[in-house]
Amino acid sequence: MYLLTIRDGLNTRHVGPYLSPKQAADDLDRLLPLCGERARWLIHALESPAELMASLGAGAARTAVVAA
Repeated sequence: MYLLTIRDGLNTRHVGPYLSPKQAADDLDRLLPLCGERARWLIHALESPAELMASLGAGAARTAVVAA
């Protein structure tokens, strides 16, 4: 799943979820003209909590091995 984040001045909008980055990009094409000219955007891949915990656990294990 993917999430579109648009920052326009002090406003931040999170739009989605989308099944593909292409769908998020298509919505971005429709939404960007409604925003200010200095708006910033980003398409994020959403992670499940289990994937995040596994990657953080693996990172902690690698750090412990390097530090030893």
